[in-house]
Amino acid sequence: MTGAVWRASRAAVKRRRVQTAVIGLVVFCATTTVLLALAVISAARAPFDEAFDGQHGAHVVASFDPARASAEQLAATARRPGVEAAAGPFDQATVEIPTDWVGSPPGPLTLVGRADRAGPVDRVELLSGRWVAAPGEVVLNSLFGGAAETFLDSRIPIGGGRHLTIVGFATSMSQSAGGWVTPEQAAALHPTGRQMLYRFTDAASEQRLTSAMDTATEGLPEEAVTSAQSYLVLKDAFSAGADAYLPLMTVFGVLGLVVSALIVGNVVSGAVVSGYRHIGVLKSIGFTPRQVVTVYLTMVSVPAVAGTVLGTAAGWVASYPILKSAFSGIVTGTAVIEPAGWLPLATLAGVPLLVVLAALLPASRAHRLSAAQSISAGSAPRNGRGLRIQRWLSGTRLPRAVSLGLGQPFARPARTALTMAAIVLGVVTVTMTAGLSSTLTRLVDHTDGHTHVNVQTAHFSGDRTEPRLTPAQTEAMLRAAPGAERVSTRGLVQVGLAGHPQPAFADFYGGDSVGAKWLSVVNGRPATGPNEIEAGPSFLRQHGLKLGDKLTLLLDGRQLAVTLVGEEAEGNPRAFASNDATRAALTDDPHVVEYDVTLARGADAEAYRKAVTDADPSLSASVFDPDLGGPIAAVIAFTTIFTVLLSVVAALGVFNTLLLTIRERRRDLGMLKSIGMTPRQVVAMTVTSVAWQGVVSGIIGIPVGVVAHRLIVENVGTIVFTEETIDVWSVPLLSGLAVAGVAIAVLGALVPARSAARLPIAEVLHNE
Repeated sequence: MTGAVWRASRAAVKRRRVQTAVIGLVVFCATTTVLLALAVISAARAPFDEAFDGQHGAHVVASFDPARASAEQLAATARRPGVEAAAGPFDQATVEIPTDWVGSPPGPLTLVGRADRAGPVDRVELLSGRWVAAPGEVVLNSLFGGAAETFLDSRIPIGGGRHLTIVGFATSMSQSAGGWVTPEQAAALHPTGRQMLYRFTDAASEQRLTSAMDTATEGLPEEAVTSAQSYLVLKDAFSAGADAYLPLMTVFGVLGLVVSALIVGNVVSGAVVSGYRHIGVLKSIGFTPRQVVTVYLTMVSVPAVAGTVLGTAAGWVASYPILKSAFSGIVTGTAVIEPAGWLPLATLAGVPLLVVLAALLPASRAHRLSAAQSISAGSAPRNGRGLRIQRWLSGTRLPRAVSLGLGQPFARPARTALTMAAIVLGVVTVTMTAGLSSTLTRLVDHTDGHTHVNVQTAHFSGDRTEPRLTPAQTEAMLRAAPGAERVSTRGLVQVGLAGHPQPAFADFYGGDSVGAKWLSVVNGRPATGPNEIEAGPSFLRQHGLKLGDKLTLLLDGRQLAVTLVGEEAEGNPRAFASNDATRAALTDDPHVVEYDVTLARGADAEAYRKAVTDADPSLSASVFDPDLGGPIAAVIAFTTIFTVLLSVVAALGVFNTLLLTIRERRRDLGMLKSIGMTPRQVVAMTVTSVAWQGVVSGIIGIPVGVVAHRLIVENVGTIVFTEETIDVWSVPLLSGLAVAGVAIAVLGALVPARSAARLPIAEVLHNE
């Protein structure tokens, strides 16, 4: 009998081609969305953990003052309770790189003396070249991977006429140093610290790490520990970009599954109701109730499996660019940023199972009906439900086609509820996306009505052309060129941070204004005064800072205490911003890499750009386009794509519902057309039957979408939003959203409505 069940299922699939296509498309969209969500969620944590454990990463990278703790005292800490493994002590020195080097701006470089890159903790992985073997050699902690190979055997100046030859590039998930030299070379650099690398038996939280570190260093002289970098801070910085995607992906993934379940349930319920005669025939020729249910579940499973396979493939391909964007600009070390291998298996097994579960309840109705009941129910005319509402509507002054359309959904209230639920979720999605796009656009939209020209120096653009002008001469030339109104400068250097092993990138803005800064301060105030800085939330978390805290900057042998006065909306976890007055207190070299030129109204931007490049070919000038760059643009693009997918899925739900309704009411439609209803009135009746559902869905879905939008933006940890950027709900925007539900409903109704209008009267009545 198994063969008979399969033949009956295959025949049902062929007979219901439209429903089969709807299920396949719905499951395809849902699977794609779910796999993308799972890819980002898994990549936010697993790659770091795997790479960190593979290198036996240090839970804490600690620096000690050699004047307060001897090497013997530090070596003894490795045997303290709670210490699983330790490496060191290693001499640690900081050198100043006076010029651009290996794609980095000038600034401090922390070097550690290690004879061997292996060891019980922080097994440094060599990417290219070889490990240091003699004084005068250095292996750099690479942020570039294989691209850094072009710098092998080149020399970097470390001040005082000294140089180090680059013999290799390596990476450490612990970020324990900027580079490594031999112990002899480290001693010759007059080390100012000693480094210990610890792995603890309990490192689950920052509090436990602090407790374990206190136990390990117990008995050392006071203030012997100068810095202690936790691996949890690195892990947080690693996933900072991906964390911005997590709330969005999670919401869209859940919405995709819920909408799919609703529509699959609707399809199967309609197939059972409209196929009573078919069910009766199957039972009368010997099919058991369980086999009849199996026929309907198989009918759904075939397109569901096909949609899952295609959706898994599409999601797998799309996950790579999404993850690349999510982790762009983040130091990933040896972590492999790619979707987890188990994801395709999870979607291939899980989504069809969900579809079957969604179809099981409506399909069980076929189990309960006897053969006689099924045949009689399938052949007898249906009186329908909701007659009281339909009669009341017929007494109103509404056109007859409209009143019939308004009353039609009440004949199948359960089916109508499922369809409306899908439309509501579509409206929620559209509302969330509109709000999110408006919020992100408002976050970076600081246009002042003027045209801006962005001018980059050879340091920034990577051009090898030798500059003709000094920074001061360049700024003077930009001001003198016809059309210039204001000129702002951006200097970029690396500075050391007292108490932190890794340097940071410092953007110093000067000139007429800070107009070159396109992200606003959302907490506190801009860093316009001397010895003030501002930074994004990722930088604050990575360095354990809050507004009002002080930080000591180290550059060119100088120390400068600065105050954190402002928190930017978002930013690089390794960068902060300040002003030219603060830079002057640290270094005499402005190292300007970028200029923002505000042109006077009516000025010829192209002529200005040409004048700049003619004056100095090493400069790269372009008319500034305030586009939404980086992760912000990616978030808007992906949410828009998902919104289109889910809106199409909701429209397909309407499409399927109306097809089922038209199939059930062929006799009624034939009679209406026989007594004079025109095709245009049939279309109006059919569209009206779902248009009012779109209106109600909008009334329900818009407030839910507004709340969901606020919850999402308030939980994106890498970006801080002000109330001004969150409250984007203007009257024009809400008015546009008000038609979203109607648009989804009408979009799904047009094709079935035209199909109903073309039904031949004679054929319908003859078949009945």
